Amino acid sequence: MEQIFTLLHVLMAIVMFPRTYGTFCSLQGELVYPQLMKDGDIIVGGILAFHKKWEITDLSYSVRPPPVKCMSLDFRAFQFSQSLIYAIEEINNSSSLLPGVSLGYKIYDTCSSIAMGVRVAMTLVNGNENSDLNEPCTKPTQVQAMIGETYSSVSMAISNSIGPFSVPIISHYATCECLSDKTKYPSFLRTIPSDYYQSRALADMVKHFGWTWVGALRTDDAYGNSGMAAFTEAAKQLGICLEYSLPFYRTYSQEKVLRIIQQIKSSTSRVIVGFLNTYDMELLVHVFYEHNVTGYQWVGTEAWIFNPGLAKLDKYNILQGAIGLAISKTTVRGLKDFILDVHPLKSAGSAIYTEFWEALFQCKFTKQNDSEDRPVCTGKEKLSGVENTFTDMSLMPIFSNVYKGVYAVAHTLHNLLGCTQTCPTKNQPDPFTFLEYLKMVRFKTKDGEDVYFDKNGDPAAKYDIKNWQTTKDHQYEFVTVGLYDSTLPSKSRLAVNMASVVWSQNSKQLPRSVCSESCPPGTRKAVQKGKPICCFDCIPCAEGEISNMTDSIECEQCYQDYWSNPHRDECVKKEIEYLSYEETMGILLTAVSITGAFTTIIIAIIFFRYKNTPIVRANNSELSFLLLFSLTLCFLCSLTFIGQPSDWSCMLRHTAFGIIFVLCISCVLGKTIVVLMAFRATLPGSNTMKWFGPSQQKLSVLGFTLIQVLICVLWLVTSPPFPFKNLKHYKEKIILECHLGSNIGFWAVLGYIGLLALFCFVLAFLARKLPDNFNEAKFITFSMLIFCAVWITFIPAYFSSPGKFTVSVEIFAILASSFGLLLCIFLPKCYIIILKPEKNTKKQMMGKVPA
Repeated sequence: MEQIFTLLHVLMAIVMFPRTYGTFCSLQGELVYPQLMKDGDIIVGGILAFHKKWEITDLSYSVRPPPVKCMSLDFRAFQFSQSLIYAIEEINNSSSLLPGVSLGYKIYDTCSSIAMGVRVAMTLVNGNENSDLNEPCTKPTQVQAMIGETYSSVSMAISNSIGPFSVPIISHYATCECLSDKTKYPSFLRTIPSDYYQSRALADMVKHFGWTWVGALRTDDAYGNSGMAAFTEAAKQLGICLEYSLPFYRTYSQEKVLRIIQQIKSSTSRVIVGFLNTYDMELLVHVFYEHNVTGYQWVGTEAWIFNPGLAKLDKYNILQGAIGLAISKTTVRGLKDFILDVHPLKSAGSAIYTEFWEALFQCKFTKQNDSEDRPVCTGKEKLSGVENTFTDMSLMPIFSNVYKGVYAVAHTLHNLLGCTQTCPTKNQPDPFTFLEYLKMVRFKTKDGEDVYFDKNGDPAAKYDIKNWQTTKDHQYEFVTVGLYDSTLPSKSRLAVNMASVVWSQNSKQLPRSVCSESCPPGTRKAVQKGKPICCFDCIPCAEGEISNMTDSIECEQCYQDYWSNPHRDECVKKEIEYLSYEETMGILLTAVSITGAFTTIIIAIIFFRYKNTPIVRANNSELSFLLLFSLTLCFLCSLTFIGQPSDWSCMLRHTAFGIIFVLCISCVLGKTIVVLMAFRATLPGSNTMKWFGPSQQKLSVLGFTLIQVLICVLWLVTSPPFPFKNLKHYKEKIILECHLGSNIGFWAVLGYIGLLALFCFVLAFLARKLPDNFNEAKFITFSMLIFCAVWITFIPAYFSSPGKFTVSVEIFAILASSFGLLLCIFLPKCYIIILKPEKNTKKQMMGKVPA
């Protein structure tokens, strides 16, 4: 209905626009008169909603509609008009600002209608003279600038209409972010912060309180829709989700309102952000009470959060604990007294004055019928006994905005007219030039407040954070609990004294409103399918990953040398594993190694003690001592495999092992050849031993060993072993081991040892059936059999054993093969030397000779 009537009024406004006949104009349509006015050299226009609504009488479109009948007087508009008049009177009485130039005013009523707003704006631009004289259409605008309008929707329509004329309009209360768009509203400025800042301040505040799951209600007009869109965008950037965002307007049907109530009741969020104007909030308070919608934490905008009238209507504590933004508290000296002195209004506009007086004091100047209970007005009533919206000064920051808007016009005129001691001219500047100067004006009020406009025509945004609290008398009071200043760095803009806040249901406990509880450190958020990002499950971080803060979006991979702790909230240094002397396995292997070396030394001592006996002298005693020496080194070289790998230990362990074992096998090989040669030497006519005497035996051992030395030198020169951190076997720990460097070098060393051992085994096997006198070949065969078995099984065990067990397998192979050689070759001889000395004679050794 309102949209139809708005369209009708816009058409009427167009009809009213001066129609051109040739080069002359005449005014068409009904005349519109100002509610309050005063003449002056330069006129400032005022566009205010003195009435809250209007009466629609005829929409048949068959006849011209009658003049709009405005209803329901709004005392706030009178406070705004008084602020405008006060500023103009103060300027006219100033000797330093616009000396010699008087400002006048014409203040019109829009009846809260978009169409009426456009109509009165056109009237202020074109004039209101219904003259029969054919005056030229080209003439200057009738006002220098306009103060108003209160509502964003009306301001948008007005600014659209007068924008092409470059006539400035300065609003004291229209906050829609859309009005900052200078391509659409080039002549619009305001002294109240844009909803761009308010929306972000609200989002910062909601985030500050930890509410990530909220509902939202908005007035279904430019103010609510634009403001909520900006809030939604800012909230999304801060990780806040809207469970619902519902429009509401005072003309909505009952069915629509019930759907809104039902959606709120079925929601899980406990916080409602209300981007609503005061009138819509008043209706909602009643609706919420009727449907028992209570216990919600309200977050409000400056439009209603600081409104005493709304607080009085909320008798059911629907909005108890509400918190929101209000324009920062400012004062203008003398303004309060001027507003409450209503008598000057009589001279400024007698018609509206009468209606205002009757509404203010609830009386009538003339009795229209006997059924009315209101007394007759005397004109001498006193405000001291009145308590209503007009006497409430809670909106002083908005009154100050009106005051600053008028002063912005005055300072711009002062600069543009070149005023010093006096103004050289009283002529009204052209609108375009005036607008450009107005955008750049900057001044301080008499109370020291700095006033200026940014590139979008907006002032700096500063808000008080207000909290609705209940006094002991069950009355609401608005307590300032924090501040928001957009001029500060982003992290310092919001400051809230949490201890002084009282929440919904008169609680000191901060309400919780989240879709999902926060994910603790050690987990990450995983959004639930088909739901907003605020609804999520907490998934534990995988092994090797951590999250060290609450509500982490993803888990971070630990660095290569680190691993996640059991709680997955910290990367700890990975355990470094190697075969050490301190652990049980290392101690056992060390003990076995030392035992082997000690046993070998004891046997060597025994052999040295009985070196002249036949059993020791047989088969080259020098090779026996060299073999015992090499076996001692074999046992001891296993110790190089224990402990933390280093550059020298890695190179030493493999090369020393390779050379010592070749020395050992070479000695065994020499002894085996000696057995074979000795048997052949006993045959008649044999001269074999002279080709393999002691010198040749020593040279053969030296030659076999030098070959291994050469292989090791090549290995160390080309690609030596080095310490290496093995990260593949275990994720949670580092295996510190010796990398072979060159696999070819390692297997060449082992291969050469294996080749010698195989050759030795074959020779010993061939000599196994020699006479008992030379049965040492049998023991060598057994020893080589053990040696080969150990190293053949070593290969698969080496590749399949992880970490330090690889080293353990290698040490075990060294010790097992060493013990095999030691025990098989030397234990029988020690048995004879110690326990059977009667057999240790030359006669016994030569007792049986083959025929």
